[in-house]
Amino acid sequence: MTPPDSSLLSIGTLRDEVSGVLARAGVPDPEVDAELLIGHVLGEGRGRIQALALMGSEIGENDTARVRELTERRAAREPLQHITGRAPFRSLELAVGPGVFVPRPETEQVAQFAIDALRAVPSPEPIGVDLGTGSGAIALAMATEVPQARILAVENSPEAFIWARRNVEESGAANARVVFVDLADALPDLDGTVDVVVSNPPYIPAEAIPRDPEVRLFDPPAALYGGQDGLDVVRTISQVAQRLLHPGGTLVLEHGELQGQEIRDILTADGWRAASTHRDLTLRDRTTTAVR
Repeated sequence: MTPPDSSLLSIGTLRDEVSGVLARAGVPDPEVDAELLIGHVLGEGRGRIQALALMGSEIGENDTARVRELTERRAAREPLQHITGRAPFRSLELAVGPGVFVPRPETEQVAQFAIDALRAVPSPEPIGVDLGTGSGAIALAMATEVPQARILAVENSPEAFIWARRNVEESGAANARVVFVDLADALPDLDGTVDVVVSNPPYIPAEAIPRDPEVRLFDPPAALYGGQDGLDVVRTISQVAQRLLHPGGTLVLEHGELQGQEIRDILTADGWRAASTHRDLTLRDRTTTAVR
């Protein structure tokens, strides 16, 4: 009988070690990230890592070294998604990295408003536009969950455009297309024909520097800051969406929890109807919708 290799760690022991390092670095949910990092190295999902830890399974020296290397990066507050290269969003697994905004869970509900609006369109091929698509998260959620729709994703950052185009290609969504153009000049050929316009624009006021290092140090500034009051891009989107949408079309905007009233005022002054703000699952104002 071959004796166990005393140089090998159990997965459970390594998980505890990594979790401790991340906790001391102030990383939120350190045990979750520990399991995801180990899973990334081993090519396993988080549930499988939990099962292997319970069974006392061991991990090889090279894999242990790799996990520790990635742990150091995460302890320096590099986003987990940059380390693994992937970000979950609804049913999607998106490629992400430096130069693109990492999609957040709260944006999944924003996408739901756009998906619901598309599904309600009686046309056999409704048209949806995502202004400032970043990784392509919202656009691809619409394209894959409303497969009869035609989706245009607009982006003006060269780095983000490359990520979005990669994600569209990997998704296999033939009904989605990424367009490299400034959103103020987007898609004049579609004026008056679009059913749904959605955007998660930069909405942080210029002087409101985010506390989380993952956001402050790694998310591209162009995806975060929206001018002095955070609403400069929202004002532009209001005008662009009025040009793109047909009467009765729907606008869906993500924003900060304290911006709902200001955004409703902007939209109403611009002639939008039925501007309404909706809370996310944490009961914070997150999405404002309006009708053209």
